[in-house]
Order: sequence, then C-alpha cells, then structure tokens
Amino acid sequence: MQKDKITILGLILLMTTLTSCTTMSKFTQSVKAKTVQIKAKTTRLVSKPKRNLPAVVAVPETNNNANETIVFLDNISVKPGRVYLKKASDALEAEPVLAKTERANRMPDNLTDVEKSNWLQLKYSIQMDIAVEDINNIPLLQKIDEWWGTPYVLGGSSKRGVDCSYFTLDVMNAMYNTNLKRTAAEQYTQSEKIDWSDLKEGDLVFFKTDGSRSISHVGIYMTNNKFAHASTSQGVTISDLSEPYWQKRLYSLGRVLKN
Repeated sequence: MQKDKITILGLILLMTTLTSCTTMSKFTQSVKAKTVQIKAKTTRLVSKPKRNLPAVVAVPETNNNANETIVFLDNISVKPGRVYLKKASDALEAEPVLAKTERANRMPDNLTDVEKSNWLQLKYSIQMDIAVEDINNIPLLQKIDEWWGTPYVLGGSSKRGVDCSYFTLDVMNAMYNTNLKRTAAEQYTQSEKIDWSDLKEGDLVFFKTDGSRSISHVGIYMTNNKFAHASTSQGVTISDLSEPYWQKRLYSLGRVLKN
C-alpha cells in the first residue's frame, strides 16, 4: 500500500514537472516570437528610405580666392558679394558690396568751414583713392555727403530713401544748374554722348543693369574711375567703374549742358 502511494506521488510530481516544462516552453517560444517581431520592426524603421534633402554647404564669410565658386543645390552659385543662377540672366547678379556705407559717416554739423573742408578732403581722398591735395571741388563733395548712406528706394526722393536718378537730378541741379529729367533713361536721352577720353568730373555714367535694353542706372563721375550714385545694395555711395560688375554694365557716358 505504501509502495502504491509512493508511485502515485511520483506520477503526480512527474506530471507537474512536465506541465511546468510545457508552460515554460510555450513562454520561451512566446518571448522568442516577440523578439523576432521587435527585431523585424526595428529593421524596417532603420531601413526606411530617408527623404532626399539637399546638401547644405557653408559659405565662408571671407574668401581670398576671387575666382573660387561654391556650387550647391540646383545650380546656384555663391561668390563673395554676389548670388546668381547659372542658367538665368546675368542681370540677376547682385551689386558688389565692398564696404558697408554708413549714414553716420556723413560730415558732422558742428565743424567750422575749414574743418569741413579738411574732413571732406580726408574722407573722399580715401573713397576715391587719390591724394588729399588733388581734391578741390569741396561744394560737390559736401552735396554728395548730404545724401551719403541714404538707402535706395525705387521712386524715392528724400533722405529716407532715394533712387539713382533723383540723386543725380538733385546733385546736378544744385552744383551745375542743370534741369535733369526724372528717370535714368530720360537723362540718357537728354545728355550729350562723350568719349571716355573726354570724361571729367560732373559727367554722367549710364548702365544697363536689369538685363533689358533700356538704361536702368545712372551715376555722377568723380575722378580716378570713381562715380557717386544711389546703389541698390548700399544706398548713396561711391563705386569704381573698374569693378567687373560695373564694367559689364556700363553703356554710355554723357554730359548735360548747364541751363
């Protein structure tokens, strides 16, 4: 009888062990299945195609190599001072910015006449890269300095904003007693065309800057290839005709006779 009890207990223990093993096996299989699912999901997330984002190229603040061009995105090039589309018209090229023109650089009001002359001679000898003693037309410099740094505004005619043709109209009227018309194209038609060898201070320089056939920009010639004008990028300033941007766009030289 005792032996039968032992046998029954053994069978119960064996059945319990087998049941536990089966349960553990099922749990293990479930864990493995979950692990496989998680791995598969992770693989899908990792291998999911990314969006084709355009590469970003850092444009250096300074560039000692004037011929270097940085190309990025869809045929867009960046050079110091200019941005344009290679496939588009060259007229989209921006005006060069060689130095920022500040309105605060205009002549102070509390100077004597002698101090004003000295101040203007020093400032514009630097702007035009000539000797101080070569600057004689102080009234012209003083008139230009009144507009110095005024921002460019198309159609503007005040110190809050001015365009190129009103700037020339005002300066030429005050200094040379001329009665210029309002637009650059009209001033071109109004002026007498002259040769480069005959160019002198107070003559007008005309440009085609927007890719069209008409005159779109005008300035007043100073000396040493320099001209005063209302620049779209810098406001009223002095630029150099030898700069590639202006060389390519210079169309004509003109002189307007005094009234």
